[in-house]
Amino acid sequence: MKKIFYIPAALLLLAAACTEKPKDKKAELADLQKQQQDINAKITKLQAEVGTTDSGKTTDVAAVVLKAGTFTNYVQIQGKIDAQDNVTAFPQANGIITALYVKVGDHVNKGQVLAQLDNSVAQQNIAQSEAQVSLNQTLYERQKNLWDQKIGTEVQYLQAQTTLQASKRALASLKQQAGLSRIVSPISGTVDQMDLKIGQGLTAGQTGIRVVNADVLKVKADVPESYSGSVNTGNAVKILVPDANDSLVTKVTFAAKVIDPTSRSFGVEIKLPVRKTLRPNMTAIIQIANYVKENTITVPVKAIQKSEEGDYVLLNQNGIAKRVNVKSGGTYGGQTEILSGLKAGDQLITEGATEVEDGDKVKVLQSAN
Repeated sequence: MKKIFYIPAALLLLAAACTEKPKDKKAELADLQKQQQDINAKITKLQAEVGTTDSGKTTDVAAVVLKAGTFTNYVQIQGKIDAQDNVTAFPQANGIITALYVKVGDHVNKGQVLAQLDNSVAQQNIAQSEAQVSLNQTLYERQKNLWDQKIGTEVQYLQAQTTLQASKRALASLKQQAGLSRIVSPISGTVDQMDLKIGQGLTAGQTGIRVVNADVLKVKADVPESYSGSVNTGNAVKILVPDANDSLVTKVTFAAKVIDPTSRSFGVEIKLPVRKTLRPNMTAIIQIANYVKENTITVPVKAIQKSEEGDYVLLNQNGIAKRVNVKSGGTYGGQTEILSGLKAGDQLITEGATEVEDGDKVKVLQSAN
């Protein structure tokens, strides 16, 4: 009896596969990459559709209704309080101190003598000159009387007159020289510093008495050159004095026009009102308003997001997040000026904006008007 053998179909397929020519791996890789791109495109499309149609997904956010207001940018620098009148009165001649007429803390007036240096020699010369003037005055008067009576010559009269005038000029010069031996206050104020003693020798222009008018104070500071076009006389300014726990709002009194070539800065001064808490050489924090825009929209810095297309924010429009591109301006105090893209009445998403995308459903849990 003849035997019949049955070969399983799986074995036949395996044999066929073994004899089949292998595929090109590069072609296979390209085919798989194309399939991957198609799948990714479908996923992106479905995600977008789900984001706008999925009624079950709602994100809790906080929002604020935008209002037009004033945006102010400040330049913050450090300055120092100084007295408007803060001078040191020096002797104008060398000498020994013979008298002190003031002490630290005394109030003095402009022109008041504060100290006297030895000028005994000058006084002797003055006494001699005064005697000579007195004699010349008598001679002149007698010669004038004779001349009035047509007695004597005109030359004698003119000589007597000239001699008297010369002696008076000499006396005035001696008195002026004697005045150089005094220390005189150039301003009205308070004696703030004086380290002088009777009998002490002084050299002209080196050691003196400091007088300060603390009733008229000012703040001085240097502003970087980059702000030369926006910081000028009259700008509003806030001044904070930490050590005095004091602050005030005023205006820039003076802004220099010349840039210092070494520091690349220019000086500003702000006059201060009379305040007992303020003293010269105190440190002051100065905030100068260098940009002011009224009737403009400002938003918190944290609400602005960035993309390749530029800055944008998310608004709440009837429970749907809407992406709006904006043009940002300056930023100060956590607020950014919006130059374009928003208007008063828009409801800006401030909290949770990073958790939603354009078209997502949102629920406002906190809102400010």
